[in-house]
Amino acid sequence: MNILLVYPEFLVTFWSWKHLLRFVAKKAAFPPHGLATIARMLPKSWTKRLVDLNVKALTDEDIKWADYVFVSAMITQKDSANQVISRAKALGKPVVLGGPIIETGLDEFDNVDHLFIGEAEETLPEFLTDLAAGSPRRIYASLRFPDIASSPIPLWKGLVDASNYASMMAQFCRGCPYGCTFCNIAKVNGKKPRMRSNECFFAELDEIYDTGFRGAVLLADDNFIANKAKAKILLGELALWQQERDFPFEFTVEAAIVISDDEELMGLMVQAGFKKVFLGLETNNPDTLAEFEKHQNLGRDLVADVKRIQAAGLIPMSGFIVGADADNPDVFAQEMIDFIQSSGIVMAMVGVLQAPTDSKLYHRLSQEGRLVDVASGNNTDYYPNFVPKMPLEKLVSGYKEIVQTIYSPRKYYERIREFLKEYGGHKRPQKPLTKLDFLAFLRSVWWIGLFGGLKPSYYYWKSLALALLKYRKAFADVVAFQIYGVHFRSVTKAIIKP
Repeated sequence: MNILLVYPEFLVTFWSWKHLLRFVAKKAAFPPHGLATIARMLPKSWTKRLVDLNVKALTDEDIKWADYVFVSAMITQKDSANQVISRAKALGKPVVLGGPIIETGLDEFDNVDHLFIGEAEETLPEFLTDLAAGSPRRIYASLRFPDIASSPIPLWKGLVDASNYASMMAQFCRGCPYGCTFCNIAKVNGKKPRMRSNECFFAELDEIYDTGFRGAVLLADDNFIANKAKAKILLGELALWQQERDFPFEFTVEAAIVISDDEELMGLMVQAGFKKVFLGLETNNPDTLAEFEKHQNLGRDLVADVKRIQAAGLIPMSGFIVGADADNPDVFAQEMIDFIQSSGIVMAMVGVLQAPTDSKLYHRLSQEGRLVDVASGNNTDYYPNFVPKMPLEKLVSGYKEIVQTIYSPRKYYERIREFLKEYGGHKRPQKPLTKLDFLAFLRSVWWIGLFGGLKPSYYYWKSLALALLKYRKAFADVVAFQIYGVHFRSVTKAIIKP
């Protein structure tokens, strides 16, 4: 049996990191973790081929070779996924489809032979059994959240060229105990955190290490600290694993702001090689946080929390949201700008509120008759999928004002400066710069400092001078911030164009 696994192309969003890839000579930001896991679960005797459309083109010969075409996609990959499905069907090949894209509705995929709803650990074995019996069903749905303690390790070696990617991916846990109204993770992955065994997690890291990849690894967890006790045990073991291999990886995770309350936890993260932490701050408006039922963020000084995380030696990133019912149409834009600037969060991703399928917000708006479409899944889409309370024109213009302001070279530099005041980067395990780091720096000098075209060169040199004179150990981080800035400004340019 020949199985073609296809990963559709992503739209250019904040999370695509499209415009920074040339600095690090990579073709895509992240590999298809889900499809690589599926490949591991398929019979060993089957031949597998993976085509990531973010890396290379899909040919008719690839499709003709296959007995089945497996497609996994997020909602932002929908257009590309539909093209792949149409091509496969035109060539007479059966298609298997799964992933968050299914949330847009089964009716949109009438031409797909087999649809997978939920987690593959539960559904794929049933499909394989039915396929062997010659009677595969069209729809396979997971009715429970499976135990992932011994979840399969993605098949990277021989299937994926890790050198094409800026970051690899691994996973420790699924699920999140919080119930934010705009998020459907509790519905999709459950509120009770499910953890992989430490042995399984390290086996996955060993698989990545054996590909020869060195660099950033994103942990695809809904909330890494959903079970702090188990996370701490893992971190202690991970620090030893990293030390024995001269710290081959730098980890990025998603976590709640409550990590700022636990100095021990943050210290363990730093010693284990964690570098960036994505926080869901959303807003500093308490009425909006209450509307979101984001109770873990209420009653806190969020800026002070962020600065404690920075001081611990971690780099916070964050998502921010505008367009809630509680947002004041007259001041929301300036309040958001002030909040982001005072936090010193350099990589701030601001989006207009969307209501994902099956979220609490989705059901509330549906009852109120305000839903107009499914969520686009695109964090640069400035049109919500519902009728907002504030005038739409004010929401859109305010959103554009925010991103245009915070990613202007001057405001971006000011956040770098604010970040450096607090950053405890000296607490991080020190490792020598690689050849790739050096080449990325030279490219930044050429493309940003000298001939960038986006006119940030003055603040580029100013930020580098600040790092050299006062924060030398953070110099590499400042260069990285400037490279990220090219991506953010390019995305913003597309957002604000008429």
